[in-house]
Amino acid sequence: MPKHTRAGALAALTAAGLALGTVLAAPAGAAPKAPGFLAAKDLPPHLSSTWTAGKVTPGVPEEVEVDRCLGMALPGHASSWHRDFWTDLDASARQITVVLKDTRAAKGLASRLNKDIKSCPTRIEQADPEVEATLKDYGTLNVEEGAHVHGLHTETSWGATDIRLLSVGRDGRTVTVVDWGRLGDFGDAPVKAFKKTTTQAVNKLH
Repeated sequence: MPKHTRAGALAALTAAGLALGTVLAAPAGAAPKAPGFLAAKDLPPHLSSTWTAGKVTPGVPEEVEVDRCLGMALPGHASSWHRDFWTDLDASARQITVVLKDTRAAKGLASRLNKDIKSCPTRIEQADPEVEATLKDYGTLNVEEGAHVHGLHTETSWGATDIRLLSVGRDGRTVTVVDWGRLGDFGDAPVKAFKKTTTQAVNKLH
């Protein structure tokens, strides 16, 4: 989650990479070109605040390395980029994109990410007995080589409650992850709008 999300939300979602393929080497003297990224207007609309988009930045953010859902598979890839998004209130988002050496490696990374997301509630609860984590599977999307959408709700023993939507999509040898979060529960999750955001994210990878 981006650094603009409140610390309590992050604490429930993170704790302590496995590279699934060697990324494509760029030609000598040339920097790899980032795939297309979401714009602020592509994020699910916020009822009382506008979205702001940060710059597309090379690499995977350090805080992702300790994320219970994404930290085992995303770090360690050379051809990777991310973009943070935030509102003036409680919502934030991030897109991370990785270009791998071939479609087989990309398919493996996407599969690993989906498995890690499905199992991350167990890791969250094992890391902190004060947190209860629940996952919902919102299914797949028919875009390029496909995308999968997940919802994660966490609630602490003192009443803090946060909702997170994550999606993993692939176009050829490129994999992208969209990570959205705010205070609330499953009833506060803009699932339909987030699916549209995910579809746009995958389509923009060309």
